[in-house]
Amino acid sequence: MSLDGYPVVIPLRDGRTVTVRPMTAADGERLLRFFRALPEEDRQFLKEDVTQKEVVERFVAELDYERVFPLLAEYQGEIVGDATLHRTKHGWSTHVAAIRMVVARQFQRSGLATALARLLVQHAVNVGVDKMIAEIVDNQVGARRAFAKLGFVEEAVLKGHVKDRSGVRRDLVIMANDVSHLWEAMEAMVADFSPTVGA
Repeated sequence: MSLDGYPVVIPLRDGRTVTVRPMTAADGERLLRFFRALPEEDRQFLKEDVTQKEVVERFVAELDYERVFPLLAEYQGEIVGDATLHRTKHGWSTHVAAIRMVVARQFQRSGLATALARLLVQHAVNVGVDKMIAEIVDNQVGARRAFAKLGFVEEAVLKGHVKDRSGVRRDLVIMANDVSHLWEAMEAMVADFSPTVGA
């Protein structure tokens, strides 16, 4: 798989710049540091306990860009964002990919999440993905709003599918969008905010 074009330097709305590149096997320790620094409410609905060293070590050991394409955003040598595109190599859903993302609290509302999503959509187009989905817990209002702005629509709600750390059951919302429509939506958003990719 070609990684031409990386790393990418992205200017954010507040004047800071971050560097985005694919994760490598050398990123384990810094990635663990990033996950452990996240507030609990920002990681309580992640699918795995990413504060555990063995979990992050497995991410690194099983690195396979054809299955999971992970992008890391760096600022002053530290990871401040992690965005991944998940797809299957075989079967009836090879045209579908799932997007997952987590951004450090101090970089939320800076345009970083939109920039990371844009790069993942570009990658999805390059590898032949037609449809992208996002799984969002019902009380993650900000995430739902952000994906809606990108043209994602609610396709399904799985009742009581997620249990938070307090044992409370919550609904899992499945949002989806056609990649070509998503690209158009992001082009419009960038035009509204700024002529740069960091908007």
